[in-house]
Amino acid sequence: MQTADPSYRALTQAVSAELNSLRKSTPEVMKAFSELGRAATADGVLDKKTKELIALAVSVAARCDPCIGFHTQALAKLGAARQEIDETVAVTTYMGGGPSLMYAASALKAFDEAVAALKA
Repeated sequence: MQTADPSYRALTQAVSAELNSLRKSTPEVMKAFSELGRAATADGVLDKKTKELIALAVSVAARCDPCIGFHTQALAKLGAARQEIDETVAVTTYMGGGPSLMYAASALKAFDEAVAALKA
């Protein structure tokens, strides 16, 4: 379900705060998940930005608003160009049809917001 909150930054901050309880109650799981994320997105044959573009595509296809928020923020920090986001969500829409198109629009909004936040 798409977020009613107009701010992806606020959404990711709220989710991060909510995850604190899991960090306290299941620290081993949360540490392992964090380590998995670091390992999966580390530069290799594919660079970190390419891997984040893939993560954004999966986020759109899975219809995960918090995921879209987190990955667009990462892409903005990595210096991704808007055209890279456009092409990523275009392929996602091609593969996922109408539902992915709706979340593709959300991903563009989230990316623009993340870039603006970095410039502020």
